[in-house]
Amino acid sequence: MTGPTREATADPIALPSTPLADAVMNLIRPVETPSVFNHSIRSYLFARLVAGRLGLAVGHDYRDDLLFAACAMHDLGLASDGPHRQRFEVEGADRAAEFLIQQGMSTADADQVWQAIALHTSPGIAERRGTLCVLVREGVALDFGGPAGADHLDAVTDEQADAMHAAYPRLDMIRSLTDAIVAQAAKDPKNAPRYTTPGELLRERQTFGRTRLEHTGRSSRWGD
Repeated sequence: MTGPTREATADPIALPSTPLADAVMNLIRPVETPSVFNHSIRSYLFARLVAGRLGLAVGHDYRDDLLFAACAMHDLGLASDGPHRQRFEVEGADRAAEFLIQQGMSTADADQVWQAIALHTSPGIAERRGTLCVLVREGVALDFGGPAGADHLDAVTDEQADAMHAAYPRLDMIRSLTDAIVAQAAKDPKNAPRYTTPGELLRERQTFGRTRLEHTGRSSRWGD
């Protein structure tokens, strides 16, 4: 692959200025905690940098509208107004795909977003389901600042990271996100199958009072 493309050096906090992006923002902002909302937007910004690092060109190798939609809605299954009857990744994927079809997107495009959201916690699977799945998973992982996002930490300069965190503060993201996942998982056994991300986070919280994710977060590059 070639070196970073133009997208990697563009304004690090620029968001798409499209009706679809506006609709997505209007959907998630009222129903997610500020911390989870900011995490979702930063995941897109990080995913875009990863794309540049991998030499992937917007419009050729991936579509920016799909990347933004998938990253921004990847935690929609934790929304305060959700039914909370499935594991959060699947519930969010279902809700996102339905929303995109309502916005006029094709079933095939909505399904790409569905896969990227449903598989974002599935290492070894997401990477085999196409560029969108790869970028969403890597963008989300990178927002954890390592070790989960260690593969592409060098895709982000300190200046870029500072700009992103100034625009979308972390707000104790790892603890806040874990709180939301555990709360959703505890509502129904179907939400927390054993050996899934929600199932294990719930088990660890109930057993130890703190998850391994929260523990490793202390060594994050981003400070949480």
